[in-house]
Amino acid sequence: MHPLALIALVIDFPDIDPVIFSIGPLSVRWYGMAYLAGLLLAWFYANRLRANKNLWTKAAGGKAPLSKSEIEDFVFWATLGVILGGRLGFVLFYALPYSFNEYITAPWRFFAVWEGGMSFHGGFLGVALAVWFYARRKKKDFVRLGDFVAGTVPIGLGFGRLANFINGELWGRPTDVPWAMIFPGAHDGLPRHPSQLYEAFLEGIVLFIVLWLLTTRFKAFEKRGFLSGTFLAGYGAARIFVEFFRDSDARIFSADNWFTMGMLLSSFMVLAGGYLIYRAHQPAAAK
Repeated sequence: MHPLALIALVIDFPDIDPVIFSIGPLSVRWYGMAYLAGLLLAWFYANRLRANKNLWTKAAGGKAPLSKSEIEDFVFWATLGVILGGRLGFVLFYALPYSFNEYITAPWRFFAVWEGGMSFHGGFLGVALAVWFYARRKKKDFVRLGDFVAGTVPIGLGFGRLANFINGELWGRPTDVPWAMIFPGAHDGLPRHPSQLYEAFLEGIVLFIVLWLLTTRFKAFEKRGFLSGTFLAGYGAARIFVEFFRDSDARIFSADNWFTMGMLLSSFMVLAGGYLIYRAHQPAAAK
């Protein structure tokens, strides 16, 4: 028996049914409700930001990038970006390298969201494309629109990670910390880090508070690209940190190597975020 399995102080994984209720063949799951709650709260928060006239000084563009009706319109495109980008990102970054023939012989599986498997980095790229598309379509400033959207994203991230925890997926590496949990899906009976909760705290709560403070207390909208850069760098740093405790991500070089695909993709986010933060603090004439 593995020595970690002998540890007496282990928190029982809460036995939460991932299905809230079923009506015939239709099942309502916590996972879907978490995404819906995150989307609705992000929508609500975006409208609160839009209505706060103190945030939209002349230096911040004079008014919010989106009107109330435009926010409603953009939510559709952002949702589409999350779903399609998240699914395609999972296939390209995580599934395709190990199941290439399966996806080539059945290409419809690229879009089979009902099979499970979503990638944050893919979803992020999908939302970024939605921002670019909407900005181009409505003749908006792409970067300022990105700043406006960035502050709402941690809301969805937090709820999404809680849904991962309820589903008992994306668990952490074996550990002997007092708050370790045994996840039924791991099939080895070893106590593990509840890494989903680490991510919900860092990527959701902490990142939201940081962006909220920068927005409401330090007038961050006045620095074009600053909030987008802070989100990118903040998420990337948090994800890289948690990857040291996560066990279900793909290793880049070998199964025993500590460097993961999540770390690689997040490193690009940190670099891009750092660049945007640097540019945001340059004199206007130098931009």
